[in-house]
Amino acid sequence: MSVNPNEKPEPGDERAERPEPTGKPVAGTAPGVPEVSEASEARPAAVPAEPEARPSEGAESAPEGAVPSPGAGAGAGAAPDGRRRLADALWPPRVTRAQLIVALLLACLGFGLAIQVSSTSEGSALRGARQEDLVRILDELDDRTQRLEDEKTRLEKQRTELESSSDQAEEARRQTAEKERQLGILAGTVAAEGPGITLTVSDPVGAVESDMLLDAIQELRAAGAEAIQVDGVRVVANSYFTGGGDDMRIDGTQVTAPYVFKVIGKPEDLEPALNIPGGVVQTLEKEQATATVERSAKIVVDALRPAKRPDYARSSSP
Repeated sequence: MSVNPNEKPEPGDERAERPEPTGKPVAGTAPGVPEVSEASEARPAAVPAEPEARPSEGAESAPEGAVPSPGAGAGAGAAPDGRRRLADALWPPRVTRAQLIVALLLACLGFGLAIQVSSTSEGSALRGARQEDLVRILDELDDRTQRLEDEKTRLEKQRTELESSSDQAEEARRQTAEKERQLGILAGTVAAEGPGITLTVSDPVGAVESDMLLDAIQELRAAGAEAIQVDGVRVVANSYFTGGGDDMRIDGTQVTAPYVFKVIGKPEDLEPALNIPGGVVQTLEKEQATATVERSAKIVVDALRPAKRPDYARSSSP
């Protein structure tokens, strides 16, 4: 490629390269004019120079006429290359064996902490109870366990009597009659008597609601109550409480304060069940009502409910 002598350098090309002198004059030329060699003919007439930048303090300027290298930019290509290298290092993720082990250990640690927090929250309900309350609750659990053991022994005895009785038909009839009396007590169709307690709830301000009386019934049943009567109304499994204050009703029958509960069961179990922390007695006292419990060796529950024949259920026994 030859140099066009008529070509003018572009604006800003103040440091265009010039052909280097070879030192050998060419015939027909004036002395002192440098010879244009083949190497200089192959070079372009002018190389665009970088825009003149203001040099910073302490920075050395490049020699005049030097062509900047591709990587000598002030940061035009450095930032994209840095971000590309960072992205290549982060994605796709390279998981090592040590990282997998650490992740597994952290997962096990989190699982253990979750179990510990769960068990701590479950035991927090009894954490604030007093020692005598905890002892009473433990005794109540022991009594329930003993009742279940007694029931198991009684059932096993009945099975043995049925198997060894010479007159199994007569023994079966006797046990059927006994079972009928027991079911009649639970259904409220038969009067009952036995040891138990009398719970009297006074409501001078009319703040007692139906759900409070229902909570008392549930606590008594959980403590082993076998027959319950409230103000002349027999309470059974399908009984319901509505209203409150001056319009309290049990199974649609209106009852008024003071509400008298006659309960047959073991007094040693029934009374502590009502006096546990946060139980029925404390709840009623917060509503400015009073609850008194009196033990008795003989409680008579004589309020009866009519026997109702089921509409659809039939006995499956032959």
